[in-house]
Amino acid sequence: MKYRRPHHRRRGIARAVGSAGVLALALGVGMTPASAAGKTSDRPAATGSPVGRPDPKTPWAPENDELPQQLKPAHPEALASARTATSAQQLTMPAPTGQHSVGMVGLHLVDKSRTDPYVPGNKPRELMVSLWYPATATSGHYQAPWMPSISGAHFLGTRRLTPQQVTLPKTAGHVLAPVKTSLGKLPVLLYSSGLHSDRAMGTALAQDLASRGYLVVTVDHTHDANEVQFPASRLEVRTMPSTAHSSDTLKVRAADIKFVINALGKISSGGNPDAGRATLPSGLSKSVDTSRIGMFGWSLGGGAVATSMQLDKRIDAGANLDGQFFGTAPSKDLDRPFMLFSSGNHNRNNDSSWRTMWSHLKGYRVDIKLKGAAHLSFSDNEYLVPQWARLTGTSQATIQEQYGTIAPNRAVQIQRVYLAAFFDQEVRKKHSTLLDGPSTKYPEISFVR
Repeated sequence: MKYRRPHHRRRGIARAVGSAGVLALALGVGMTPASAAGKTSDRPAATGSPVGRPDPKTPWAPENDELPQQLKPAHPEALASARTATSAQQLTMPAPTGQHSVGMVGLHLVDKSRTDPYVPGNKPRELMVSLWYPATATSGHYQAPWMPSISGAHFLGTRRLTPQQVTLPKTAGHVLAPVKTSLGKLPVLLYSSGLHSDRAMGTALAQDLASRGYLVVTVDHTHDANEVQFPASRLEVRTMPSTAHSSDTLKVRAADIKFVINALGKISSGGNPDAGRATLPSGLSKSVDTSRIGMFGWSLGGGAVATSMQLDKRIDAGANLDGQFFGTAPSKDLDRPFMLFSSGNHNRNNDSSWRTMWSHLKGYRVDIKLKGAAHLSFSDNEYLVPQWARLTGTSQATIQEQYGTIAPNRAVQIQRVYLAAFFDQEVRKKHSTLLDGPSTKYPEISFVR
């Protein structure tokens, strides 16, 4: 079946964020939150479309995870000819809430056992990943940009913005800061983003989980993502055919994830899987615990979680953030813990793939819904788009249609809390009463029974 396409030392440090000559970008202003939202049914109905086929009239599933339909990509030359603003609007990211500082390193991985299915010439599959971890002694280690300079300019161009208008934010990740080895081995969490989306879109969640003591690996699925910046300022853009079947796309993503887990195994054994042998953070090899692995993903990346868990039994628990399932994965029994985490208008009532998956979850399972959230609320765009909306002429009504009516900071806060509760319980084996039922502290969360 086809997936519905988007509506939406010096050298060492440069390599650490995935590109030579990357600039550390400045932090900026905040945003105005939106108001709360209305109700939808929590009880699944008995009707729906076949597994792998999008249900009709599903407001939770836009046709583009990365580019809202009314925005057209800027022609590359437009970036060079854009009028320079007197001062760029600086964007911000929500700070992590855990007790630890955060370190970050980017790695260039080459899988010589596979060819890239999206480019000609039998080229090996290449990936860029970011590792986020609890760090110590962050002084002297600059904060990584949310996205490297060249890919960041490409990203802004698709939104009719330029680097002269908007400065992308810094993250909380201090590049190459030493790992906080006093915590012992760190459980691993892997992240896969939406169709044609970048690994940067999971930064708000990834850096928060890292501040809570996890090693979080965000993965770019090259040539599926709109832009991926490699070392030496090489930019790879989307070449995946528009006719690609979602089940095939998910198989590629699952193979990417398995390869990344293998690369983490090399690090834990004292090796360096980076293609250019880039500098690794001090203490990293002692801190990777490949015996405790979880995975979460948004949109198609959420669907990739189930496919990856079916392919690789090393993944102990998975969380799907509002993503439809495709292929055979939802029709196969899965005996490991799984969380379904949906937006306000999405649940088993209007997604047959979720109903099918739910019936095949044989381990711990939980299905929660975030009132007031929309499908795009589970990406960093939830926090960023309202900040640049004035520059693109995007109305508040359009923002609420695409990102929901929940305040951005509240949406991010609740996602962080419930993801951490799930992985603390299922990967760290620390029971969380938050998952037992409704909470007066988080009334926006309802449990789909």
